Order: sequence, then structure tokens, then C-alpha cells
Amino acid sequence: MLSLANAFSEDDILQFQDRLKRFLNSDANLAFVVEPKIDGVAVNLIYINGILASGMTRGDGATGEDVTQNIRTVHSIPLRIKSTTENPAPEEIEIRGEIYIESDAFRKLNERRLAANEAPFANPRNAAAGSLRQLDSSITARRPLKMFCYSVGMVAGRTFTHHSNVLDTLNLWGFAVNPLIRRVEGISNCIDFYRELQDRREELPYEIDGMVIKVDDLSLQERLGAVSRSPRWALACKFAAIQATTIVENIIVNVGRTGALTPVALLAPVQVGGVTVSRATLHNQDEIDKKDIRIGDTVLVQRAGDVIPEVVKVIETKRTGREKFFKIPDNCPECGSKVVRIAGEAAHRCLGISCPAQTRGHIIHFASRGGMDIEGLGEKLVAHLVDEGYIGDPSDLYFLSREILLNLERMADKSASNLLAAIKRSKSPPLDKLIFALGIRHVGEHLSKVLARQFRTLDALVSASEEDLMAVQDIGPEVSSSIFQFFQNDSNRRVIENLKKAGVSPQEIVSPSHSLLAGKNFVFTGTLTRMTRNEAKQIVETLGGQALSSVTKNTDYVVAGEAAGSKLKKAQESGITVLSEAEFLAMSGRG
Repeated sequence: MLSLANAFSEDDILQFQDRLKRFLNSDANLAFVVEPKIDGVAVNLIYINGILASGMTRGDGATGEDVTQNIRTVHSIPLRIKSTTENPAPEEIEIRGEIYIESDAFRKLNERRLAANEAPFANPRNAAAGSLRQLDSSITARRPLKMFCYSVGMVAGRTFTHHSNVLDTLNLWGFAVNPLIRRVEGISNCIDFYRELQDRREELPYEIDGMVIKVDDLSLQERLGAVSRSPRWALACKFAAIQATTIVENIIVNVGRTGALTPVALLAPVQVGGVTVSRATLHNQDEIDKKDIRIGDTVLVQRAGDVIPEVVKVIETKRTGREKFFKIPDNCPECGSKVVRIAGEAAHRCLGISCPAQTRGHIIHFASRGGMDIEGLGEKLVAHLVDEGYIGDPSDLYFLSREILLNLERMADKSASNLLAAIKRSKSPPLDKLIFALGIRHVGEHLSKVLARQFRTLDALVSASEEDLMAVQDIGPEVSSSIFQFFQNDSNRRVIENLKKAGVSPQEIVSPSHSLLAGKNFVFTGTLTRMTRNEAKQIVETLGGQALSSVTKNTDYVVAGEAAGSKLKKAQESGITVLSEAEFLAMSGRG
């Protein structure tokens, strides 16, 4: 599942049309499907012979999370397709949609949580995501989840010509499709719908953060293809953020895993786009000084991207003279160590080597979905384990026992079993996930993948010199120094050795020089019946090849599925080898 390119204005929408016409080399008026962009959780559903077989979240675009049992409890998702003679269910089909919670249902859910002395969810999207990830599907069943379907992926035994036809068919099959979706002619009608939705957004029973435009003709979608991680034929049009005024009641400081001190404004609770906002990050001292934010100020706030609360500006006319200036403290509020600001950096940092806030942050990052993905290990549990002295670094997680966990307040036997099972499952991660989990400064998910492909084993990365690191694409002097120094640190080496002793063994990356598809470039066109496009691309990349979005002189093979379009024609005209899906699977050793 690809992400969509973003637009933030009507001019951006017009530029989208210009790009389409240039690529298609045509001035013809195009038909589009326009739909509200629901602020929820994207999922893929697989139906085999009309019966729901599996449900996955989108995850990182290539690898999602299996939530099949929880998906079965969502009432708006049919367990069986309503097949008819005119519209029979395909042998296999991938349905794509968005899981969401309506605004009123979200408020009632939070009221119940507060009454039960549980922390409220920050917004409906977080509530939907948390509900889907529950280990106990009976909890998910009690959550007010709904789903709107918006497209299909892989389809076996059925072809569609237009996206609007896909949506009509999904409706007939019993899937919920947003009734506000329209098919329109020309970009001006897309802009009219954008304005209408923006005016109506607060009247809708669910949160939306924009509008999506899609080219209706599926053959044109095929011709347009994709660039990087987004299709050329679709656009996500974001709305201007909803704003409100409130008062800065106090400013506190949070300490992160890298020791960075982040000031946070505690706000008088205010409704912003259907969500109660009571906190907003102020980022750093420079940002506070630039906006001249003081304790007691009346400020304008919004949710950046309709998600993250931020202070836009101070309303100076509301000042009374009793407001107080704020400065980052000289000592860490968590451990009392000296706080410094390194030249060239915006953040102030704690220098304490055993700062409990940094320890908690490291472990939370290590267990996060982008890292080792240890389900059930939340912030509160990590804080409890650290504060009680049971864990002091990420490797300690693998030496936790049932007895230790059951000693913790409110830890039931089943929860302890589930957590220990999740920790055990995390012992064989992809190498890039472990690299990311280690929390090396300047190394995010992208660079973790780059390093994994380059060095292929953790031992090779640990022993790499600065010169070896500098030779890697996308890595400059600052990043190479950060990586090198991380692995020179005795404490970090000790954590890595302890991880090995605990049985943590990342999956080794196959050397491209000895891979089946080493150095080969592939393009996929048409509908694949035995895998999705993303799965096919993942096979290519795992075996040392590269998946391209368009046919060029550098293309070695074009894999043609059902209803292949212009890419197949171009390959044939250019003399490029064309493979069937079965031939590709045989070539990659999966036939």
C-alpha cells in the first residue's frame, strides 16, 4: 500500500492536473473520484472465495500487522461477500479501507475510560489504532470501530475498468463505502468539492483531515504509475488546521532518550477539531523566545496536520503584565545532572549517564513498532520496570521472568504470558529493525535499511570504521561519526553482547553479489494473482534486485500480470524481456 502525495492549497490541486496532462501528453478533460480523507487506520482485507481470510494494517507500506481476529469483530466489515449472479465474488480479492471511530462514540469511549480510572485516548485515530492492536479481541469488539472501503488491490478472476465501478461493486457486495464520494469531470469540480468538504468538516460525524482525488480510469492509473512511494494518479488534499485560543497555565520539561530537554506547554483544556487539547510541545528554548511564549499567555493553538497540538502565536493584546518568562533549567529535572547546549544544536541536553528518563526513552524506542515491535510493552509498564530496578537497558527485557512481572501492580497472569511471548517473538528481527531499535543518533528507519543492506550483519556494522561508513550512500561525516562513536561506547557494546547472550539474532541480509536477482531491474504491470505488487517488489529487493516504477533503458525485465497496459507495450517495443507472473516466481526461486 503506497502513501499519497500531499497538497495544501487549491494551487497545488491545479498543479496536480498539470502534471497529469504533461505525463499523459494530453489536454483532454479527465474524470476523477473525490472522497473525504478519513483520519483513521488503513487496513487490507483478503477474501478467498468470498470469505474473510485475513486483515492487515498498512504498517510501513511493505510490512503490516496481522489483526485478523480483531477485524472479525468490526460490525461494518462483512465476514462473507454478498455474492450474486451478476456480481459474483472473485476467487481472491484484497479490499482496502480505513478503520475509524465517530466523534460522538470517541467522546463516550473516553468518558468510560475516565470513569474506570484509565487514561483517555488523545484522538479518534489513536483510539482506533489501539483498539485494532489489542491482544484480546473481546476488547476490540467492545470498541465502536467502523470501516469505510475505498479501493481494491489484488483481484483474481475479476477485472474493473474504472475506480467508480470498483466502489459501486464494493457497495453491492456489502461493504460500507462513504456516501459522500463522487465522480466528477474536470479539476474545477474537484476544487468545488474540496471547498464544500472544508466548510462541512465540523458537521460530519467523523474526523476528516482532507480530501483524496483519484483518476477514475484504471487504464490511465496504470499508465501513470508511481513515483518513489506515491502513485501519480492520486492526491491527498489537506485542509487548513482548525484553531482555538487558550491559556498557557504552565511550562514543564520532558527528557527524551537522547537526553534532549523538550519544553511542553500545559494548556487550559480547549476543543480543537473535536479533540480536547491540554498540552503542546514548544520544541526548544529558541522556539519559545522566537514566539515570546510566557506562562499565563493567551495563545492561538492548532493541531498540526490535524494531529499534533502546537502553539501558533501569542495574542499579545490579552497580556496583563502578570505573565512569567520561562528558561530551560540548568539541571536535569529527572536526575539533577548538568544541562548543556552543544554548539550548533537547538536542544539542551542532560549529561547524566544514568538518567532514568533517558533509560525509559531508550527502552520505549527499542520496543516500538519501528524497532523490535514488542506488543504490550507501553510507556507506563516500562516506567514501572525501570523505577523498580528490574530493567536498566534494552537487553534486560530478555531476562524478565514471569515471577518478576507478576510482582508488578495490576499485572495479570495472561498479560504476563502475552508480554513474555511478544519478547520471545522479537528475538529474530530483520537487521534494519534492530539497527533502528538501538537508537543511534541521526539513524532513522531509512538509514537503518541502508546500513542493513550495506553491511548485512550486525557484527560487520559494529566493526565498521568511519571510512567504511562514509563510503555508504546517504551517510555524511556527522552521521558516520555518530554511528562509529555509538559502537565504540563500552556501554553500548555491552548491551549488544547481552542481546546476543539472550538469543537475539537478527536475520542476515543476503549478499546482493550472490543473490538470484543481483543487479537486475524489474517493472511490474497488470494485476498479479498470487501476490500483491508490494510483495513482488519485496521479493526483488530481498534477492538483490531493484523494482522500478516505469520502463526505461535500464529495465531488465517487465513482469506482466492480467490486463497489462502501456508498460507491456513499451517493453515489447524496446525489446525488453517480458515475464509472466509464474516465470518471475520461478526465477526468484518461489515457483
